[in-house]
Amino acid sequence: MVNKILFISLSNIGDALLSLPVLDHLRVNFPAAQITVLAGERPREIFEANPSVHRFILFDKKNTAGKNIKLFNCLRKEKFDLIVDLRNSFLGAILPARYRTSAFLKIPAHLKHMKDRHLYRIKDITKINILPVLAKSLYCAPEDNERMERLLKENNIGKDDRIVVLSPGSRSHTKRWPKERFAELVKKLREEFPVKIILIGDREDVENNKYITKDTGLPILDLSGKTTLRELACLLRKASLLITNDSANLHMASYLDIPVIAIFGITDDEKYGPWSKVSYAVKKEIPCRPCQKPQCKFGTLECMSLVKADDVFRAAKVILTGCALPFKARGEQDFKRILIARTDRIGDVLLSTPVIKALRDKYPQAYIAMMVSPYAKDIVEGNPYLDKVIIYDKDGAHKSWLNSLRFAQGLKKKKFDLALILHPVNRAHLVSFLAGIPKRIGYDRKLGFLLTDRIRHTKQLGEKHELEYNLDLLKYLDIDAQEKDLYMPIKPESEKWVKELFKQENIHEADRLLAIHPAASCPSKIWPPERFAQAADKLAQSYGFKVFIVAGPKDLKAAEAVAKQMRSGVINLAGKTSVSQLASLLKRCALFISNDSGPVHIASAIGTPVISIFGRNQAGLSPRRWGPVGLKDKILHKEAGCIECLAHNCQKQFACLKAITVEDVVSAVDTILK
Repeated sequence: MVNKILFISLSNIGDALLSLPVLDHLRVNFPAAQITVLAGERPREIFEANPSVHRFILFDKKNTAGKNIKLFNCLRKEKFDLIVDLRNSFLGAILPARYRTSAFLKIPAHLKHMKDRHLYRIKDITKINILPVLAKSLYCAPEDNERMERLLKENNIGKDDRIVVLSPGSRSHTKRWPKERFAELVKKLREEFPVKIILIGDREDVENNKYITKDTGLPILDLSGKTTLRELACLLRKASLLITNDSANLHMASYLDIPVIAIFGITDDEKYGPWSKVSYAVKKEIPCRPCQKPQCKFGTLECMSLVKADDVFRAAKVILTGCALPFKARGEQDFKRILIARTDRIGDVLLSTPVIKALRDKYPQAYIAMMVSPYAKDIVEGNPYLDKVIIYDKDGAHKSWLNSLRFAQGLKKKKFDLALILHPVNRAHLVSFLAGIPKRIGYDRKLGFLLTDRIRHTKQLGEKHELEYNLDLLKYLDIDAQEKDLYMPIKPESEKWVKELFKQENIHEADRLLAIHPAASCPSKIWPPERFAQAADKLAQSYGFKVFIVAGPKDLKAAEAVAKQMRSGVINLAGKTSVSQLASLLKRCALFISNDSGPVHIASAIGTPVISIFGRNQAGLSPRRWGPVGLKDKILHKEAGCIECLAHNCQKQFACLKAITVEDVVSAVDTILK
């Protein structure tokens, strides 16, 4: 018979909340027993005045030996039948009792979460039944609930409103997600959902919460430093979702079985993560986490800074829309660190961006990096589904084999467990091999034997679009990508640049803009410059276009050849824009006319209609493989009767390109715009 129980809880609020399931089970299994709780000052409010607790005793870790002896004598007189000591304290070890938890109990390795480990410690004592969590040991007095309802009513939050609570604070600064990211998240939530946002925290969180409220400019109820623990519990019971750092609020909501999204960095979510039925830990699996150290040894706290607002918003969207959370099927490999490699040109890299999104959807917690050439950096830098852009400069810094070896050693330190090599080149295969990446998937060509998983290379047959060839590698991972949209980030600094340009050139928002790109990487792709000039002149006259010429630094002559032959006004930006600035410019254009080149895919990605002029008739170089993918995009391509296309060695003076007339281009424009 167990009549008197001593329950020795932990000192921190979060740890004490993690122990409440144990208290629940004690109450269920011994309904007649009196439970005395011994705990520190911080969780005092959880246990004091709690009807399920017979008596609360405050324990101060700084007690003198004399005070501890006095406490021991006081407790010994109680003659407890059962002592549950979650602290493994000296009191739990030496106080007499018929039953007690053991400090030497071996807990099975598969029980990782502290809530489960606490419960296991009482499992064998008097054969206690471990039942589902009852959540009855967190007491809220009627007056606590009344005050919270009054606060909500005063701030126009009704019973039918969906409430999202945000807890941006934490006792340790290393556990705090940046306040700027919380502010960005609030904006995204309010744009997508009709929810009421409430900020919580203690007095130390007031300044951070003020920043979030001011930055968003939205009606937010800030309760930081204004609630007791019990009032906070009343609030969380009314919430649809809590978004929090690793904090006590996480465990309070978990105990109450409120949906929780928790942002984790240095700490171990397997031990301290959310435990509601609907819960999600957002993290980035960089090699050094979870270090569980009080300070980041690198001084970067990258494990927190890499978590984007989009990462948290995706999880929130899943919960608020009632969809099932992503899960790992039995036997499925869970990749934590993924490297995507594509070191060729900007258009090729852009056509690979659906792969990034598909991998992020499949492995939302993974650290995903992409290895690209320097000139393709703007294509992926700022992609919300990517954590890191790694530059491999085969023509510069990494040209020598020694420097490539050093580069591979740097990759090795990042401990990637999967490399997806989208375009077969010797160096990408060699570097990923030397980096010791255990699973390397790619096409069986150009040192393909260095891959662990080789796919037959048939791109030269041109049987499908390059975008589809990229997605084929995902099928090897049992990923069927449904979304195939290209993604081109628009950078604030490029937006500022284009606004300054328009101001200088006296261009207004109402003006219709046409951009033309008369260059390409090979002569077999270049439509005659005089025809570009004639087409641009006709379109400027018919539609009132203001015309821009865009091209890279190597193509100044091609751009100048067009500009000189134009009768209407033209702004020649050849060699004057970065890739990012080009995207900002094309975004404002009504139309883009170009040879087969990378900018075609930039325009498609940002939704600007494209007319792409193709010459070569080789299967692997055809429009079927490399054409633009936008819904309104047009491809101009004509047969010239060639049995075999010799590309830049053409013996027919590129008759296929010359077969495309100015009228063909104007007619295609009419189809798009009219």
